Amino acid sequence: MAKADTDELVDEIEHIRLRLAGTVDELIDRTSPKKVARRSLRNFKARFVTDEGEPKMETIIPVVLGVVGFIGALVVIRRIVR
Repeated sequence: MAKADTDELVDEIEHIRLRLAGTVDELIDRTSPKKVARRSLRNFKARFVTDEGEPKMETIIPVVLGVVGFIGALVVIRRIVR
């Protein structure tokens, strides 16, 4: 009877060890710098391009206007400071 309990315990420990090893491998894969960079680039592109490759003008136009406004403000400030 003790042998059966020991065998069950060993099997359970081995199952837990394998599950933990899989979890650690998954965490290493998720935090890989290359994977993080790819995921970030994919998320960034998804903001500006549809799945079909068409530009998302509702996102692009405000960004372009913001950049143009920022550059315009810098030019005005430089002229005032001179």
